Amino acid sequence: MIDYDQILNSSVMSLRPSGIRRFFDIASEMDNVISLSIGEPDFLTPWHVRQEAIRTLEDGKTWYSPNRGFLELRSAVSRFIGIHYHVQYDPNSEVLITVGGSEAIDLALRCLVKPGDEVLIPQPSFVCYEPLTQMAGGVPVIVQTRQEDNFRLRADALREKITPKTRILILPYPNNPTGAVMHRSDLEAVADVVREYNLMVISDEIYSELTYGDSRHVSFAAIDGMRERTVMINGFSKTFAMTGWRLGYAGAPEPIIRQMTKLHQYGIMSAPTTAQYGAVEALKNGENDIVEMREQYDMRRRLIVSGLNAMGLSCFEPEGAFYVFPCIKSTGLSSEEFCQELIYQERVAVVPGNAFGDCGEGYVRVSYSYSPKHIMEALSRMEHFVKSRKDT
Repeated sequence: MIDYDQILNSSVMSLRPSGIRRFFDIASEMDNVISLSIGEPDFLTPWHVRQEAIRTLEDGKTWYSPNRGFLELRSAVSRFIGIHYHVQYDPNSEVLITVGGSEAIDLALRCLVKPGDEVLIPQPSFVCYEPLTQMAGGVPVIVQTRQEDNFRLRADALREKITPKTRILILPYPNNPTGAVMHRSDLEAVADVVREYNLMVISDEIYSELTYGDSRHVSFAAIDGMRERTVMINGFSKTFAMTGWRLGYAGAPEPIIRQMTKLHQYGIMSAPTTAQYGAVEALKNGENDIVEMREQYDMRRRLIVSGLNAMGLSCFEPEGAFYVFPCIKSTGLSSEEFCQELIYQERVAVVPGNAFGDCGEGYVRVSYSYSPKHIMEALSRMEHFVKSRKDT
């Protein structure tokens, strides 16, 4: 009999599976479950985007694209970034189209990290940063963010974690799972530390168009002197409800994009052609779609924060993305226990906070990328669950 433990890559075997998918998988095998677990917009991809993709299929435009993506799309991305974030990238040499934002993060880490380099990762944050750092040969160094700071990254907390081996900072804002947003003053304070210690930054801005209130998203690359130090990651999944199209992009100085393209060339070759044509249409004519979806998410955000606080689960009001991160410590349950008992007793699926780092223990991630009716029923069931805990 073959001993696969001796054959398989030990580095891969040591990685933990994503904690996000566990409760989603449980929910998929149960009846009458309301899932608030996955960051999947409940909106359809706008019809004009789907229509353009259909048209290109009917016209037989199914060939490979250039490795970096069609120039028309790279040009549209460059214009979009320039208008929305006030950062200029040359579409010929400083933009790369990838298979989702996750591929762009992977490529950036593999190009920037040398064996043994330390990579600073604020947590709670999305599940991919730590394992991708390890697979690139880097050493993840966790910087904890706190609810009392609205889960923003503080410059002093960042500085405390820097050693002579520190090379990279991952900046995941607007944040998944907390919904935290970094304002310009916050980013400027971080930029001072980046300059002082000569760091490079991978700025994951996939939720950049989903910010609420008076202030819009500020890109880290737009901070003075940071463009040359930053790989900006973004994509189409959240902004245009194009999750299944699997399309992202990176903007960075030409020497970095050149090396990222080399890896992309060998591992992927090019992003899906039909998705790229759809993305061009989204960028050209999708501004109203962004506004409409943002307004809907904003309404749902206020609905779910109010409901969670009313049932006694302390929840700060997030300013971005489509997640809330309520504290469940008052129930006396761990994050895993809370989620497990909630799904089996009330048929509601949410994600344990510790899936996003150890400092997420005592919290759960709840997505409001679902219909108000869906959210209201889930809140009712959660309130019943929380009340039952208090009565025991």
